[in-house]
Amino acid sequence: MTWFVFARVLFVAAVAYSASLVRPVHEMALVNVLFGAGLAGLVVVFETQLRDTAVSSILGAVIGGTFGLSIAKTITTTLFWANTNDSRVAFLHTVTLLALTYLGLVVGGRKGEWLEPARLISLFRATAPKKHFKILDTSVIIDGRIADICETGFLDGTLVIPQFVLKELQFVADSSDAMKRNRGRRGLDILQKIQKMTNLDVVISDVDFPDVKEVDLKLIELARSLEGKIVTNDFNLNKVAELRGVHVLNINELANSLKPVVLPGEYMKVFILKEGREYNQGVAYLDDGTMVVVDNGRKMISKNIDVVVTSVLQTTAGKMIFGRYIEPAGDPQRMPPPVEGESPAPAATPPSSQTASFRRPRAVQQT
Repeated sequence: MTWFVFARVLFVAAVAYSASLVRPVHEMALVNVLFGAGLAGLVVVFETQLRDTAVSSILGAVIGGTFGLSIAKTITTTLFWANTNDSRVAFLHTVTLLALTYLGLVVGGRKGEWLEPARLISLFRATAPKKHFKILDTSVIIDGRIADICETGFLDGTLVIPQFVLKELQFVADSSDAMKRNRGRRGLDILQKIQKMTNLDVVISDVDFPDVKEVDLKLIELARSLEGKIVTNDFNLNKVAELRGVHVLNINELANSLKPVVLPGEYMKVFILKEGREYNQGVAYLDDGTMVVVDNGRKMISKNIDVVVTSVLQTTAGKMIFGRYIEPAGDPQRMPPPVEGESPAPAATPPSSQTASFRRPRAVQQT
């Protein structure tokens, strides 16, 4: 700040000294010094008013004023045939010079934001609506669920299938391993199904990045160049793309968000497939792949049973449901032998297997 104050004082002193030497208004040196100091003060006030003005506005005013002055000079030059000794012609020249310079300064200052790089680039872009690109990964093509999502119309914009992804699919389809070969052929069938959908715009992109070897990194670079999103179900690609600032649409996250909400206390019917890690646990799976861990269900392996949900755990890999198998009270292995003269108690029955998969427990009516 001290430097600015010194510069302003030096500027005022220089203008006042110049006025005292030239004496433009009066023969007395003091009057000219005061005139020069006042004129320099006005310039300093104007400079302080420009302190908060954007640089683009100042630059626009300078460029606009220069253009206005150039046009005014061109006009006055073309009027060489006019009599410059006539006061009307001289006034016309003066008004033309001042008006065009003023208009250039004002218009250039107001439109100075167009000198910003983002605005300049937008001038050379097409005026058509911006396309939204969705770039398909190899894993999501082989998975197959992307075709069902596209068929429902939840994905808009343009689906981009890179040429290097097609090469990877072809390499998998030509593998000597039967499982890999089937997965690759499934991916190619899914692509044919997507291309036949009339409500989608599918583009095969020939853009490649020879300096990048990995397919995942090529996908990220392509998404950057197209300003699009990667559609995948690869967890590692998802994390790497997010770290590099590329948006990702993860099919697994979509599937997890669409799974039915299960609350503790609800009943559900499951098929115990195998034993769990802990003692007396059984493991079952729902149709969407959600794991259900059932306490007291180890002895019910390969059977359909009704369990009550005790808790639900949401993890990064998906959702896990914990339940408990309540043995029927009428189980002969658990019931004590009846006493003579007493009729055996009626067996409690679990919820009917004909009901829906998830049910809330009904309140027992007191008699």
